[in-house]
Amino acid sequence: MWSTARTIAAGDVVIVWMTRDNIVPLQVTAGLEFNNRFGVFRHSDLIGHPYGTKVPSRNGRGFVYVLRPTPELWTLSLPHRTQILYLADIAFIVTSLNIRPGCTVIEAGTGSGSFSHSVARTIGPSGRLYSFEFHEERATKARDEFAMHGMTMVHLSHRNVCQQGFALRDEADAVFLDLPAPWEAVPHAKSALKKDRLTRICCFSPCIEQVLRTITALNQSGFTDLTMYETLIRPHDVHQVPKPISIDSIVEQVKLHEVKKEQRRLQQVAASDKKRESRKRKREEAVADEEDGPDPDLGTGDQKRRREGDNAVDTATLVQRPTVMKGSQDSSSFAPVLPSERKEARLAALATSTPMAKPVAESRGHTSYLTFASLLPCKDRICPGMDENVSTPVEESATARQHLATLTVAL
Repeated sequence: MWSTARTIAAGDVVIVWMTRDNIVPLQVTAGLEFNNRFGVFRHSDLIGHPYGTKVPSRNGRGFVYVLRPTPELWTLSLPHRTQILYLADIAFIVTSLNIRPGCTVIEAGTGSGSFSHSVARTIGPSGRLYSFEFHEERATKARDEFAMHGMTMVHLSHRNVCQQGFALRDEADAVFLDLPAPWEAVPHAKSALKKDRLTRICCFSPCIEQVLRTITALNQSGFTDLTMYETLIRPHDVHQVPKPISIDSIVEQVKLHEVKKEQRRLQQVAASDKKRESRKRKREEAVADEEDGPDPDLGTGDQKRRREGDNAVDTATLVQRPTVMKGSQDSSSFAPVLPSERKEARLAALATSTPMAKPVAESRGHTSYLTFASLLPCKDRICPGMDENVSTPVEESATARQHLATLTVAL
């Protein structure tokens, strides 16, 4: 499919990752520029860099990541021409249809090509994907994209399969129908499926009324094991939280808090008593000064105390206050943090925390219903007891189940 080289070359398709919700595809062409809110990026600056490189903009406003395309990234970044299938539905469909390398798959309703890219990667170069699109313009654009991405295993046709069929007989291992009226294409799908092995079909329908009509058509055509699923995405937010504290630790913390609280209360009481004694002593000194009269050399008691306070030197303060020269700084306060120290701090934080996950408040809702059915194998491609030209679907299905049960008992 896409380039498998380690570095980016001219003509390659890359995925430009700007933010989680802003991802765009880009074909690297020398001489062109890519502009976004993070700045200007020249295509020539991308050539020669390994995939996954963080590329800064020319004007220094930001950067982007240049990634190698994958079907998952293409689904998130492709130009929408129709409603597309997303990863949850695609993964479930590919698994349920038992699609594997070398399989032959039929897809009706190419659309924007989201499902086609995932199937093409799964079947590989040895497989084949027959894709059919009713809308001619969409078919042309999808064909150009498949050619640009090197998807040689995909054969795209502009065709109305509901009326004209698939023009294939006994070739497909699985059929996927993404059509407005899939029940009209069910008989043609049966003709295209292989009859010498168990094959599967899936119909993608957004409305339950479509599902009911499709199930009726599948029953009439002899399909069995009919099931319907609805895939809902429920993202979870994962983050680190501190480890839970034991009850004993909480009790000890409460006791320590009470002790500190009592100490603060006693300190406040002592400070209040000291302040009260100080005010009492000042009042007594003031009364004594009034009785003795003022000293003409020293003045009143208040003036004396102010003078003594101005001349007093707090030696303890001088000892504790460091002498800092003008223009100098405390080197210990501005010491740089080394990368190794930051790494150790992060590891220590992770060691004392535990990962937790919780569902995101807003989740994507209903997309469509997936209806699956199986077509049992028939000996010599014709079910036992059934005429080659005229057949009754119900009798065909019952006879096939009986024949399969007989083979199982024999084994």
